[in-house]
Amino acid sequence: MVSQTLVLPLLLFVLGPWAAPARSNAPDPQPQALERAAAVPAGTWGWPVTGPVIRGFDPPTSPFGAGHRGIDIAVPFGTQILAPDAGTVSFAGRVGGELFVTLDHGGGLSSTYSWLSSAAVRTGDAVAREQPIGSTGTGHPGSVVPHLHLGVRLDGQYMDPLAYLAPLGVQDLIRLVPLVA
Repeated sequence: MVSQTLVLPLLLFVLGPWAAPARSNAPDPQPQALERAAAVPAGTWGWPVTGPVIRGFDPPTSPFGAGHRGIDIAVPFGTQILAPDAGTVSFAGRVGGELFVTLDHGGGLSSTYSWLSSAAVRTGDAVAREQPIGSTGTGHPGSVVPHLHLGVRLDGQYMDPLAYLAPLGVQDLIRLVPLVA
């Protein structure tokens, strides 16, 4: 019983970041966005936080349609968020009472971090790769599992953030805890 209790969460944690994103009926991105996407080296960004992806990318079928415009990465409340790559803070502030940070990485590429508990940067700041930019909050309103929502846009089109994040190694996923004496 104990092994079953531990195995499922461990498998979800290990396999979570590599889960295939949900397919959608969304229209293809604009041709110039696809050309630019091909020019951006895929899988080179660092992870802003390390944890399982609990909800994948599901682009909307129209600009204001339903969908999930990013990925949700489960982490404890208050986890430090690191910039996945160098950029400039194009927005750091509240929207609808909730805290967001957006980084402009140049070439029409931006990343947004949503529902934060705090921001460590201000609009106009230059940030280096792996520089702290804030701390995670509770995630989407009403969510039971605290998480970071990460969104990526290229020339205004929502893109799957997993295409930009480098694969995690086993050493990034395993956390050893001390035995209580």
